[in-house]
Amino acid sequence: MAAPQHVRAAPLARALRATATATATASVPVPVPVPAGIKSQGTSRRALLGLSEPQLRQLAIDLGQQSYRGKQLHDLLYKSRAKQIQEFNHVPKAFREALLGAGWSVGRSPVHHAVTASDGTTKILLKLEDNRLIETVGIPVDDDNKGSSRLTACVSSQVGCPLRCSFCATGKGGFARNLQPHEIVEQVLAIEETFKHRVTNVVFMGMGEPMMNLKSVLEAHQCFNKELKIGQRMMTISTVGVPNTIKMLASHKLQSTLAVSLHAPNQKLRETIVPSAKSYPLGALMDDCKSYFLETGRRVSFEYTLLAGINDEKEHAEELAELLRMCGGGYHVNLIPYNPIEGSEYKRPYRKVVQAFVDALEARKITVSVRRTRGLDANAACGQLRNEFQKNPLLEIEPSPSTERTLVAA
Repeated sequence: MAAPQHVRAAPLARALRATATATATASVPVPVPVPAGIKSQGTSRRALLGLSEPQLRQLAIDLGQQSYRGKQLHDLLYKSRAKQIQEFNHVPKAFREALLGAGWSVGRSPVHHAVTASDGTTKILLKLEDNRLIETVGIPVDDDNKGSSRLTACVSSQVGCPLRCSFCATGKGGFARNLQPHEIVEQVLAIEETFKHRVTNVVFMGMGEPMMNLKSVLEAHQCFNKELKIGQRMMTISTVGVPNTIKMLASHKLQSTLAVSLHAPNQKLRETIVPSAKSYPLGALMDDCKSYFLETGRRVSFEYTLLAGINDEKEHAEELAELLRMCGGGYHVNLIPYNPIEGSEYKRPYRKVVQAFVDALEARKITVSVRRTRGLDANAACGQLRNEFQKNPLLEIEPSPSTERTLVAA
């Protein structure tokens, strides 16, 4: 499919401006001294979490300490998992006071609420410094054949989402701001503490559009890889499609998977499901995906949510197969039977319909998988639990003991 010469990006441009405005107005920064060598994160307090060992060594030097003190900070953050500078017992009191005096904090947020589904999937709400809530999800998987287990962290990149895909609970809850790198990193640490197990896989598929906060996403990605030792091939970055950002991501030549939320085999249908598609024609999106594969050598995973009676017919599968063939090789289709959310007009397709869709793709030599539904009894659709608790900052409501503890669904 030929891409148009000019991508009409006005609606997405407005969304991008909205993210910038919301980020700027979500909280009022308080100026603090920033040591040399570390860029400002734009928050009222500086976060240590997310910094590398060389950055922490430089910070120690800037505050009048020897370089090895930075290595101690690194161990306290990523091995001991200290949550407050006051817990840094292995460094001098004068260094702790210097960090606090310069406006630094660890950058960890308290768990406001958590709920665990019968299959072990756990959704956690973190209460950020500005009283916003974000969701992160831990998904445990036991591999009986290999005798091993995986723990996948589904992390958010924004507080809410400005793109408002019609079937998504997150978009219905509104958008507040982008997350800072440490606010993404801390989600993995919270999941590891909940499960008492290291996270093996990370998917940037939680709240928000990762490509609209790409700088923070890339910094968090680097921290996961270098500091938490999660392999790049064990991470996936998802997007519904934002003009020019796939090319930007490709330039970093990551070994992680790019997952593109397609949800329709043609432009007209996609616009009804994904409003931002009007600003990023399907032909242009597919061309960018083809270029991504050629530049990185990493296949693209196309996410396709099956909505009963909307995009799940055999004819849709045939059209999807043709679309993928035209964009070349290096692709995989991940079908996602729709998870119902309150107030939505969409319905989940029957199993036989899902299987017919799979058969139609496989008959045309398309590699396809069906995502296993996890955590359905724990409001596992992205954004559901946050929407239940908060559509505005918790400026006047303090969590009660009942909302601080973990609730287990029977």
